[in-house]
Amino acid sequence: MIAALARRLPFYYGWVVVAVAFVTMAVGVNARTAFSLLFPPILDEFGWNRGVTAGAFSFGFLVSALLSPMLGRLMDAKGPAWVSEIGAVGLALGMSLATLITEQWHLYATLGVLVGGSSVATGYSSQGLYLPNWFVRNRAMAMSIAFAGVGVGSIVLLPVMSRMIATVGWRPACIGLAVVSIVLLVPLNLLTRRRPEDLGLRPDGETAAAAALGRRVTIVDAAWAGTEWTLARAMRTTRFWWLVLGMTCAMFAWYAVQVHQTKYLIDVGFSAEIAGWALGFVSLVGIPGQILLGALSDRIGREPVWTLGCLGFTLAYALLIALNWYPNPLLLWAMVLAQGTLGYVIPSVMSAISVEIFEGRHFGIIFSTMMLSGIAGGAAGPFVVGVLHDRLGSDIPGFLIAGAISLLAIIAIWITAPRKVRRVGPG
Repeated sequence: MIAALARRLPFYYGWVVVAVAFVTMAVGVNARTAFSLLFPPILDEFGWNRGVTAGAFSFGFLVSALLSPMLGRLMDAKGPAWVSEIGAVGLALGMSLATLITEQWHLYATLGVLVGGSSVATGYSSQGLYLPNWFVRNRAMAMSIAFAGVGVGSIVLLPVMSRMIATVGWRPACIGLAVVSIVLLVPLNLLTRRRPEDLGLRPDGETAAAAALGRRVTIVDAAWAGTEWTLARAMRTTRFWWLVLGMTCAMFAWYAVQVHQTKYLIDVGFSAEIAGWALGFVSLVGIPGQILLGALSDRIGREPVWTLGCLGFTLAYALLIALNWYPNPLLLWAMVLAQGTLGYVIPSVMSAISVEIFEGRHFGIIFSTMMLSGIAGGAAGPFVVGVLHDRLGSDIPGFLIAGAISLLAIIAIWITAPRKVRRVGPG
């Protein structure tokens, strides 16, 4: 039935796949991000140490990092439908069981292992393994549209969760998100496939001649592009490790602010409701930003747009630090705009860079192995900021470190130089 639908809609089916990824990201990534909203009431209820409690989020990242290579192999063997269904069920189970926690290890097992670990199967890593196969000319734009689901999910799901937490408690909010995961994701992900050829289609829904005529990716290094890249062969190149460093630094900066932003804004004087809305609006303003910047990267190249994205996080950290002394709405919304409009393009550009450097039959295991380190960076960010707060009584030292690490991510990708393998843009 799915193959028949794809044959009737040869051009549009790629966008059906993008739409499914959009919804999957909206729920899957925000289920993990919701930890930032659950963090304050859990601290208030149990009185646990802030660093150790935030460590549950980081622990989930470490679990997802360990699962990442397995994810690549499962994607290669079974395709995205299997992977996403496992993730949806795991998210729902983790959210449901979180309502029963009484000890810190319960928090680590539910919101950490089940939610954090399962989110790798519905989030950026999973979608980045197969979405690039469906597009060539508009690769980063298509991925940016899919990843924009995170923004829509944030502005729909996170404020609703924030309101539920304030009115009926954090446990009913967890149950509600578990139901959404099962009802939306399980049926929709049956429509996905790993590559268009699996349904008798071509990337961009075009004929071979039309695709070649309109191609915006030009091979610069024929020897590199013609190499049959395996994981072992890729790991013997310096380009692999510079790309890994760029991913790791970017994820450190990204998730350090996501976990600690809500509590920090409350501490400097904003209400819990405004802090919750700010977290949602970061992703909301990221919707047009990442789509426009993703499309721009298809035309001018990956490195300049990656630079803009990382600078967005550095500026966001600078503004958060300023809010400690001047907690006014203008600085708050400037921080939201910098973080969302610029920073949220990073995952789509990251995936495009990776596939354009190591494109081939073994890309799944190569990318998922690189993301193991990237996810570890995402785990380290919240933990480091939390521990520094517990020892120094402030988030500012951690924010300074994260802002500097975001600048290091820029340097790493310019050294990686994807433009020297495949040049993006006309001609």
